[in-house]
Amino acid sequence: MARKTYDNPKAEMTPMIDVVFQLMIFFVVTIKQEDIFSKLNANRPAPNAGSAQSEENDTQIKIDIGPEGVVFNTRGVSFKELDSHMKQLSKASTQSMVLVRCTLNSPHGFLVQVLDICNKYKMYNVSIFSM
Repeated sequence: MARKTYDNPKAEMTPMIDVVFQLMIFFVVTIKQEDIFSKLNANRPAPNAGSAQSEENDTQIKIDIGPEGVVFNTRGVSFKELDSHMKQLSKASTQSMVLVRCTLNSPHGFLVQVLDICNKYKMYNVSIFSM
């Protein structure tokens, strides 16, 4: 009696790969994206009258951050000087608006130091802009 020889059956990979890609496309298309902006904890300013807005501009503290250092109200200062200025200003009011403007090539550490100083004196009304 002769034995039968069986060929090694091979699974075709092409149909399986096609099914996997179709499933991936289906899940990517049908996934529900969460709106990231709805999860941000950001307080929007309330609409103000014209006179109230001019009063706010007087209490604004402007800090510019560049690659060469920090400019506080149009004057270059060190972080130690900025710390003493912010300490004096926080005694008057911790509600003053602090505008921090950063250039694109400013070191990240400078921004962190400025934010640490603001936090140290409980000045939480901070807006950060890039120039």
